[in-house]
Amino acid sequence: MCSDHVRMRSLSSHHGVATQNRGSSKLRARQIILLKSREAQRGAEQEHAVSQPKASRPFMPGYGLPDEKGGKGLLSWGWAVERLKKSHNYWIATTRPDGRPHVMIVWGLWFEDEFWFSTGRESRKSRNLAASPHCVICTENAEEGVILEGAATRMTDPARFESFCSAYQAKYDWDMRTMREEPIYVVRPAVVFGLIEKTAMQSATRWTFDEA
Repeated sequence: MCSDHVRMRSLSSHHGVATQNRGSSKLRARQIILLKSREAQRGAEQEHAVSQPKASRPFMPGYGLPDEKGGKGLLSWGWAVERLKKSHNYWIATTRPDGRPHVMIVWGLWFEDEFWFSTGRESRKSRNLAASPHCVICTENAEEGVILEGAATRMTDPARFESFCSAYQAKYDWDMRTMREEPIYVVRPAVVFGLIEKTAMQSATRWTFDEA
């Protein structure tokens, strides 16, 4: 009985160590993926960086917004980028060929100073973008909302695809390489708005880019 008891305790101990080791290995693997993703994103952002946008007040007649003299009250571009990166879900608005609007939720990344997302080639939004690339992307938290207007183009560069997949897996724990045949869209910002519900009248900001 004693030897059996000792053997059982030994097996239990080894099982616990093995389970712990597997958990540690998974954690290390995820940390490596995240580190590689961050390194890839930093390098890609330096290569594909867009010019810093110009901040101003949005056109909201009748609301009594202050002017932007001296930049007082305007939000920083970093404020918008932080929310574009952290949002888990995003709203995307596209237009059907007959002019009717379409809105859907997507996962995506603020990556290389652009918004990236994937969708099925036969999805409504994909067919809409084939007819008209113009779209609007919104972050999930409307209390501190970021609204991005731009045009979507399909990404076909294999190197950029790998960088995107690494960053996507780090954020969502989902390997986009399993959906290699589906389109990936990149939305380059033309105009971006930042609105904070509690301070909108003092901090509402519009960013425009040189290409806009």
